[in-house]
Amino acid sequence: MVRNTASAIPPAPGGRPQSALPPAPGGAPEPAGAPAAEADVARVFRDEYARAVAVLTRLLGDIDAAEDAVQEAFTLAVRHWPSTGLPPSPAGWIITTARNRATDRLRREAGRGDKHLKAAQLLASRSPAVPTPEELVITELAREGTVDDDRLRLMFTCCHPALAANAQVALTLRLLGGLTTAEIAHAFLVPETTMAQRLVRAKAKIREARIPYRVPRGAELPARLQPVLAVVYLIFNEGYSASSGGPRIREDLCREAIRLGRLLATLMPDEVEVKGLLALMLLTESRRAARDTGGGPVLLADQDRGLWDSALVAEGQELVRQCLRRNQPGPYQLQAAIAAVHSDAPDAAATDWHQILRLYDQLLELAPGPVVALNRAVALAELKGPEPALRLVDALGLESYYPFHAVRAAFLARLGRSSEAAAAYSAALQLAGNAADRGFLETRLRAAQLGAAGQDLD
Repeated sequence: MVRNTASAIPPAPGGRPQSALPPAPGGAPEPAGAPAAEADVARVFRDEYARAVAVLTRLLGDIDAAEDAVQEAFTLAVRHWPSTGLPPSPAGWIITTARNRATDRLRREAGRGDKHLKAAQLLASRSPAVPTPEELVITELAREGTVDDDRLRLMFTCCHPALAANAQVALTLRLLGGLTTAEIAHAFLVPETTMAQRLVRAKAKIREARIPYRVPRGAELPARLQPVLAVVYLIFNEGYSASSGGPRIREDLCREAIRLGRLLATLMPDEVEVKGLLALMLLTESRRAARDTGGGPVLLADQDRGLWDSALVAEGQELVRQCLRRNQPGPYQLQAAIAAVHSDAPDAAATDWHQILRLYDQLLELAPGPVVALNRAVALAELKGPEPALRLVDALGLESYYPFHAVRAAFLARLGRSSEAAAAYSAALQLAGNAADRGFLETRLRAAQLGAAGQDLD
């Protein structure tokens, strides 16, 4: 996925040179707009790549072929849009160009075997008439907000039970969330090469097992829900706290995760964990303006709560209340309830830490794990002080997770153990990949080093 420059978009498959723009659908030339900057092309890539791949997967029935066609269309856009300008409907141009390129390739390869001939016939049957750009865009945008959504189809395809659970989440993050392999590897705490191999194997499995491209029906849905929720949650987490790059918050990923969460809530209104996840994302997103003010991340205790989005808070709290009435607690609902308790407090001092600790106890019982235990330790420190919390944290074994070292450092600083706090902040700094996080940790490290120097003088 492109972050800052459209020139980073990978070349078209095979590196074949393209000397001219593909004709507009119907043969009419696209009117040129103002010259497009690289940032404009990158923005379209960021906003439309996932939808384009999903639409082409529906048309082609093959994820690899869809990705190749979309990459080729964006390569053409990189070459031509800076001089011709953005077309009136960039999404329609990309989807149409990708479809035309895929059709041409299948026709060229039709003589190589029955498989290619059948694919070409299938694509032709699904595209009996070539629409205008405007007709295409209207058709595709009409899918938004309905359960018949191409991205949701693709998500459930990637989360098919035939795939390993970690491959389900990783592949959907790549195709639907637009995350890079490195970002997905960071989310799973595995090497990038391991994740790349996992993605290749997952796509091969879909192809070989002929996994259908559709939304599951009826009784199939509950069993397929957990990996889908995990996908949405990881997309949101990467957007809300980017693992690498300059900006700490990637609004495009946050928006996409919330959009997918709302879509799932429409599809499965009786699934309380879907509501819980949506509530958790809304309540977390409500704090974004107060959390990142341009000068680095602001901790929850230091945030100006007047900057919190009251509409998102109200919507999230209402969803939590709906979940509580069902009395079927799950991990996402409990995390949303914790966020709701924070949102109820007018200031940090008024936070009901006893209730938060009880909720973390329930969460640890339902979804045991070191990251949950780390967050519970933060709540424990607010009630009983940093010393017992530090003992719990030291037993977690999360040395490759930078928040582990940052939490330890904060506890050590509160205990007046400045030299140890500086060492912990230094360890966190070595693992943090985001520039904003690094700046925050550097500030804390300097403060701990000053405190340690003062202790030495004493």
